[in-house]
Amino acid sequence: MQKKDSYSKIIAGTMTWGSWGKQFSKAESAALINYCLENGISTFDHADIYGDYTNEAEFGRALIESNVPREKIQLISKCGIQFSAESRNNRVKHYDYLTDYIIWSVERSLQNLKTDYLDMLLLHRPSPLMQPSEIAEAVNKLQTAGKIKNFGVSNFSPSQIKLLEKEIEIDANQVEFSLTQNRAMNDGTLDDIMANDRIAMSWSPLGAYFKEDSPAISKIGHCLKNFCEKYDATEDQLLLAWIMKHPSRIKPVVGTTTKARLTMAAKAVQIEMELQDWFILLEAANGNEVP
Repeated sequence: MQKKDSYSKIIAGTMTWGSWGKQFSKAESAALINYCLENGISTFDHADIYGDYTNEAEFGRALIESNVPREKIQLISKCGIQFSAESRNNRVKHYDYLTDYIIWSVERSLQNLKTDYLDMLLLHRPSPLMQPSEIAEAVNKLQTAGKIKNFGVSNFSPSQIKLLEKEIEIDANQVEFSLTQNRAMNDGTLDDIMANDRIAMSWSPLGAYFKEDSPAISKIGHCLKNFCEKYDATEDQLLLAWIMKHPSRIKPVVGTTTKARLTMAAKAVQIEMELQDWFILLEAANGNEVP
């Protein structure tokens, strides 16, 4: 198994690099890969579905163009979600975690990403029909063949992880977690991560702060503006610092493709938020003091 500290503290999310967002050229993606590395972001988060199943191939071509040695980066990918796309003849959105499909999907990701292995494979979302023995058979074959190093899940509850762990060890869980969506602290998700020494990753780490206008967002904004001067930091940096103070050692998956914001995200790891400031922000987000 790969060492759990080998993944960067900030992870670059690639969902919007392709047709679902910026539609970067090969040269632009190659430049962004190098820029991430220059700023200490060496882990890249993928999923087979991104860009209607096209992003991984585009990233793979850009990786070759970038001249970055494979051992200098870590590649995470997810599989399991099936929906209708030009390359998929699906009648309904569903999940597929049969042994043959998991293996086929990983081999396709490897081919597209121009690599011999994934540092981590995640099951994208839990399926009501998943069978631990089917999943374990696929993962064991892939790990034995050296095609994946770590194995984890995304958006799984502790009970769903416990079900899988009848057959296979779970190294990581990538979940939605932010100041404005902090449910994972109270439903056992982060407790499970800490108790079992899993790698924690959060998608949408800035939450609703830059997307919504509500009384809670206004309260958070008032607190952040006061803290920006205190910590000599931006609002987005403080939101990331709030996440990273949690003892589960969460690694935010940042979706920005803006170089300046990537730089700021990388610098957020240096912010040590004071205990009471952390709770002030939590109170603002939840609308009440802790019990």
